[in-house]
Amino acid sequence: MSASNAAIKEPSFRESVDIMFNRAVALMDLPPGLEEKIRVCNATYTVRFGVRLRGKIETFTGYRSVHSEHMEPVKGGIRYSLGVNQNEVEALAALMTYKCALVETPFGGSKGGLCIDPREWEEEELERITRRFAYELAKRDLIHPSQNVPAPDMGTGEREMAWIADQYRRMNTTDINAAACVTGKPTHAGGIQGRVEATGRGVQYALQEFFRHPEDIKMAGLSGQLDGKRVVVQGLGNVGYHAAAFLQEEDGCVITGIIERDGALSDEGGLDVDAVRDWIAKHGGVKDYPNATYIESGALVLEQDCDILIPAALEGVINLTNAANIKAPLIIEAANGPITAGADEILREKGTVIIPDMYANAGGVTVSYFEWVKNLSHIRFGRMQRRQEEARHELIVGELQRLSEHLGDQWSMTPNFKSKYLRGAGELELVRSGLDDTMRTAYQSMREVWHARDDVKDLRTAAYLVSIGKVAASYRAKGL
Repeated sequence: MSASNAAIKEPSFRESVDIMFNRAVALMDLPPGLEEKIRVCNATYTVRFGVRLRGKIETFTGYRSVHSEHMEPVKGGIRYSLGVNQNEVEALAALMTYKCALVETPFGGSKGGLCIDPREWEEEELERITRRFAYELAKRDLIHPSQNVPAPDMGTGEREMAWIADQYRRMNTTDINAAACVTGKPTHAGGIQGRVEATGRGVQYALQEFFRHPEDIKMAGLSGQLDGKRVVVQGLGNVGYHAAAFLQEEDGCVITGIIERDGALSDEGGLDVDAVRDWIAKHGGVKDYPNATYIESGALVLEQDCDILIPAALEGVINLTNAANIKAPLIIEAANGPITAGADEILREKGTVIIPDMYANAGGVTVSYFEWVKNLSHIRFGRMQRRQEEARHELIVGELQRLSEHLGDQWSMTPNFKSKYLRGAGELELVRSGLDDTMRTAYQSMREVWHARDDVKDLRTAAYLVSIGKVAASYRAKGL
């Protein structure tokens, strides 16, 4: 198929989400009208505002879309990109609804975006733009601890969330829960430990859970465990970097390819993820990196022979033009919508196993939920129980030491056991524990449907069935 023909038939990101939604609801027995109620976005607000910059007034266009209020507040990131448009924001808001339902975070789905290239502006200018955008949204309750809670997304991070939180607080000086108006804040400004790494850590936990099930590993045409698996990562931003680094350092994966905007790096012996990231930070791209083969057409590395492919950047990178050439037997969608609906069909027919985005990148919203709860409770996780845990463990260790002294050296404790066991769980350990539990439970709910029903051939359809079923149950409980 030529690229021009593919472009004609290629569905947009919004259309891809609807196609995959429709594929799932065709297998469900929903009451009349409820399917349409779940599918459509409830509301999208478009704002155009001016900011005086560099001697003139610059006008910016932003969006905040609310897909579903079956639970409130609604939740979803704010992205800064020149590619932001209403259709994209609405598609991402829909994915947030399904994602939150799948991993059982009590939110509806929302998404926001500002049509801007953040690299074109100085920090002080970007702060003024962000604060004005936050003002426009907050005065319409589109930023609010109990109604709409944004988070970071592509092009935004802790810095922007801190500005938004401060702007909301200035507008709502008596709101004791003001810190909960946004998540992804710096830890010194009401954030939570483990939030920056959360989405990448969630990708790691998702793969770990997949490899706990021999039947699923076999369906992907793989064997063994994560150790030694060859991995290609597309996009070494926050999500891609953390996923690659954790898989390399903790699970023994070999990162054989890294794809960036200006090309790709390849090394069958394994790339040093930290070294590549440092190079990108210093030089703005991967070109001229000295310790690997540079490939100018980075998209070709998506088609490289590997065990696991991790698209972790933009939507639609795997499409009708390249899907047939993808060799990876297992793809995990760390980005939102990296595989188009047309490509998804080609890959499923080939037998490729796809761990879908609504599950795979849910680590961010899961830890955002923990941060929101922390802000509402006004206390750091672990503060009340950590030392009490240590005191209880001290009793057990003391008794074991007494017994080992009585029984002799052959019954002595393993070195470092005492220090490891005595250490009570702090905030980071509790966050990671909660995220791991969430990713395990959600995967098991998907695979149960995947293996139990003959008409469900893939994990994506299973994920939609689980999440749409939960949203439908919430609407029924409301009397709809």
